[in-house]
Amino acid sequence: MNGDGITAQSLRAAGHLKWTVSGPGLLGACAAEMDFGTAPPVTAALTEAVGRNLFGYLPPALATGLSEACADWQRQAYGWEVDPDDVRLLPDVLRAFHVAVEHFSRPGSPVIVPVPTFTPFLTVPGLLGRRVIQVELVRSGSRYVYDLDALDRAFADGGHLLALCNPHNPVGRVMEADELAAISEVVDRHGGRVFSDEVHAPLVYGGHRHLPYAAISPTAAHHTLTAVSASKAWNLAGLKCAQLVLSNDTDRTRWDTLGRLATDGTSTLGVVAGTAAYRHGKPWLDLVRDRLDGNRNLLGDLLREHLPGVGYTPPEGTYLGWLDCRELDLPGPDLAEFFLARAGVTTVDGGSCGPPGRGFVRLNFATTEPILTRIVRQMADAATSRVTRITAQR
Repeated sequence: MNGDGITAQSLRAAGHLKWTVSGPGLLGACAAEMDFGTAPPVTAALTEAVGRNLFGYLPPALATGLSEACADWQRQAYGWEVDPDDVRLLPDVLRAFHVAVEHFSRPGSPVIVPVPTFTPFLTVPGLLGRRVIQVELVRSGSRYVYDLDALDRAFADGGHLLALCNPHNPVGRVMEADELAAISEVVDRHGGRVFSDEVHAPLVYGGHRHLPYAAISPTAAHHTLTAVSASKAWNLAGLKCAQLVLSNDTDRTRWDTLGRLATDGTSTLGVVAGTAAYRHGKPWLDLVRDRLDGNRNLLGDLLREHLPGVGYTPPEGTYLGWLDCRELDLPGPDLAEFFLARAGVTTVDGGSCGPPGRGFVRLNFATTEPILTRIVRQMADAATSRVTRITAQR
């Protein structure tokens, strides 16, 4: 965790997606992966499983153990009492979203997606033959909040399932109890459903607290499917293991009718890793959160020093910085392409997160301080060089 031995070269050599997806020699700040490995208890559990050649189909006892560990984590971390029988296994949160749209929302109904958002929430519904109704998040001071009137109109327009992301990717908000209750009132008024993506829940910083949406009231529980995973907090995305938490009898009955095409695919080793993370990974996670807390503030310091034209509010949760680059007057429409070509840094273009994200980039700061410093300096050099060239031309 002290970063010794972690360099851009070592990360590229290891072959991580974030460091290899766009070509050699680049600095990776795009995909939502951390550069810190995973918790020693997780590594130990995986090593032990490999030693046992545990590569076959998922044994029921392992699945039950993960459901119990996940339920215990929800209770201990967030005060949410979950029956282990309500924790169902899926390979990832996107499969959970797919299942929610396909099997738990009104057939043919549009999906309501607050924007900016995690890009697949905009693309997956279309693959399933569904229209997307985008509802723009609005600013209240430095924070993004829900426009409840716009949300109400989206349901009135026929939308049925709301894709709720909390903590929010990419803007980093951690919703408060009154905000969640207000959303629940709108959903309930229209007989709607909520898919609550809470995959970043363990990555919330001091002064904020994750509240599971389904736990805020019986009303919310009645209309919610909750997706969770150890994948982000413990860096396990490639092991393909997530959990869908059911919270009402209608959904329990519906789940039992689903076929294997919808529900299969959870990895045996992913279950081993997820169980170890929930059971024994908290001390490591606490260290990671402290490191990320420092990095989210360091990112602000670096931007003020090197890119003062960029707007940035440290996220309340996640390890993703949402950078407002509109004042830089960079060539568009894809700013990620600009920083890739001119700075050698990979980011996620805000426009891919929906129209309100144009002029923004999403930057992953889950890396070492020296690498984060290089990332910002190279981005600043690229932006400054452009301004200098334009000024000279004038």
